[in-house]
Amino acid sequence: MTGLGRYRWAVLVVGMALIASGWLVQRAWREEAVDVRTMAENAKVKSNDGTMIAYSKLGQGPPLILVDGAFCFRGNGPTPQLAPLLAEQFTVYAYDRRGRAESGNVLPYAVQREVEDLQALIEISGGSAFVFGMSSGGGLVLRAAEASRGIRKLALYEPPYITDKDGRLRPLAREQADLQGLVAAGKRSDAVMYFMTEVFGAPRLFIHGMRIVMRPTWRKNESVAHTLPYDLAILTDDSVLKSARGIKVPALIIGGSESSAEIQQAVNTVGDAVPHAQQRMLEGQTHNVSMEVLAPVLTEFFAAK
Repeated sequence: MTGLGRYRWAVLVVGMALIASGWLVQRAWREEAVDVRTMAENAKVKSNDGTMIAYSKLGQGPPLILVDGAFCFRGNGPTPQLAPLLAEQFTVYAYDRRGRAESGNVLPYAVQREVEDLQALIEISGGSAFVFGMSSGGGLVLRAAEASRGIRKLALYEPPYITDKDGRLRPLAREQADLQGLVAAGKRSDAVMYFMTEVFGAPRLFIHGMRIVMRPTWRKNESVAHTLPYDLAILTDDSVLKSARGIKVPALIIGGSESSAEIQQAVNTVGDAVPHAQQRMLEGQTHNVSMEVLAPVLTEFFAAK
């Protein structure tokens, strides 16, 4: 290929990435216009170690707590779209996980502290609740459900417990240390880039396009970059899948039919680990699942007697 040919090819690839990013930013801007706090009762609850956890409460019916994955909080990610859809039949509690947005971040971090944060939400909801966890938030729900303390039913969407052929969890200690180093050096944007490419596996060129085009969403992601090692701490805890065998409440493990083979296998791994769990694949969906598709599935499961 000539130098000019390579240049044209590079322009084409960059252009395609920016076009795709443009579609995503339009979606992100639509999502950005929705903020759970503007339609809900907002308050804070004190966790066991004194950390104040900010939450929003909306709707009527049995309590249902939403637990976000990496990067996400009440003003960023799927919760602003999902919460109003579920609020038609449930009293929905959406909260900023520890270290994100309006919630505190008492250090040092430990996964158990996040379990206690969720338990505090369960207590203020009346002592028992349905719980839905998205991505790494699903791992947090699994940890909290070990003793079934107030969780009536749980549903998870693609908790990414990726294992090798021998059933060992993917090691992420190096990635966790790298992220901590980037955050400590004040390189939050680089930490976001690193997580999306080295951990999540997204194409680097595409993520560069996102950083350029999706500035509002990128800045939100940067604001919680210091919590990315927290998500990896949850996903590298090899005790979770073993202790999940003690879960006694009804469980639904959901995945997308168009997600990667690794993620689909993770859905099966978690489904096999939780006794009597239902498994369901949503046709045409990926890890970036449509909330309009997901909400009816969750409503059906949680409303069933």
